[in-house]
Amino acid sequence: MSTSQTEVFNTSPPADNRKLPMSPLLALATAAFMGILTEALPAGVLPEMAHDLSVSESAMGQALTIYAIATGISAIPLSVTTAAWRRKRLLLLAVTMFAIANTVTALSSSYALTMAFRLLAGVAAAAVWAELVGYARRLAPPHLQGRAIAITMAGVPLALSLGIPVGTFLGGLFGWRLTFGLVAVISVVLLAWIFITVPDAPGQRPGAREPILKALALPGVVAVLFVVAAYVLAHNILYTYIATFLDANDMGEARDVVLLVFGVASVVSILITGAVVDRKLRQLTIISSALFLIAAVLLALLAGNVIVVYGAMVLWGLGWGGVTTLLQTAVTDAGGDRGQALLVTTWNSFMAGGGAVGGILLGGLGPTSFPWSVLALMAPVLLVVVLARKHAFPAKRPGAV
Repeated sequence: MSTSQTEVFNTSPPADNRKLPMSPLLALATAAFMGILTEALPAGVLPEMAHDLSVSESAMGQALTIYAIATGISAIPLSVTTAAWRRKRLLLLAVTMFAIANTVTALSSSYALTMAFRLLAGVAAAAVWAELVGYARRLAPPHLQGRAIAITMAGVPLALSLGIPVGTFLGGLFGWRLTFGLVAVISVVLLAWIFITVPDAPGQRPGAREPILKALALPGVVAVLFVVAAYVLAHNILYTYIATFLDANDMGEARDVVLLVFGVASVVSILITGAVVDRKLRQLTIISSALFLIAAVLLALLAGNVIVVYGAMVLWGLGWGGVTTLLQTAVTDAGGDRGQALLVTTWNSFMAGGGAVGGILLGGLGPTSFPWSVLALMAPVLLVVVLARKHAFPAKRPGAV
């Protein structure tokens, strides 16, 4: 495999003698947190945003869709276009766009203007996702790279489980515009943090990088991307419409508690994954897939039982919390930075598709179809993870000790 565009830092000591540099990794984790928070925060204040911008709630809901689509579509062309850029410069520009987009959202009275900057923020997110794993790997010795990725990508489930509920609470307390303003301020603080603590790295020399799509020919890449597509689609079908599913099973009033249980389980999963991913990537991915599959079975057959629903949320959260780290690590092991760009496109495309597919299922078959759709998607996921033991999900990661 050719040298990736994100090469080793010139100032780094020999890899095996290094420990994990926590401040840069936590800055990167905060960038991941901000990317997800910027994307999903409208979901928590959707009625208020729709009212103030004089559009329907369904139209306002497209603020999430356009962000995810922009991220998915732009990931590969953006990676090619910026291949020669200094990596820190690209990361700083992306976080700057988060700050600008959230500021515009906080101040804008125009739906069109708001959506335009949501699109630009989605493109910026593509740059962030493409850089985070490469940075984490370069900052860590080979035997700790999985743990570095786990720390960096912890911002994703933390934003979903903690950041968005807090943002929603603040939106109800102070108004949605102030909430977006606070997110913009945090983005500015993050810019300073990255500038001070995250080391720079050179881009790729012109012509030195092979086409990204050629990574599909590398052993294991297609298998990992299939798992990404099906797992993310299954999760987002159920997660997007979890309120509707709970309402259909007379648990609508417990929605916040149910989501909190899911969030806490996700955080536990992050901690476990981060501790052992370098040694147990394959086993963790199998367990993650199996837990979500079992949760879907419980929700499909016994959703009328409150205790069963809470148990299913625990299993789902334990399965989902670490999956970002697991799949990011697996695809980068198999395909390097080119595999990472393909993952960003796949992940965000199928995340956006989750809402669309869920809407079709809701209209045609009702909310009881959601766990069955998860079953249909996760059964082949588990099968692929188990069978792809040579390249995609090997028993021992390259470079692990």
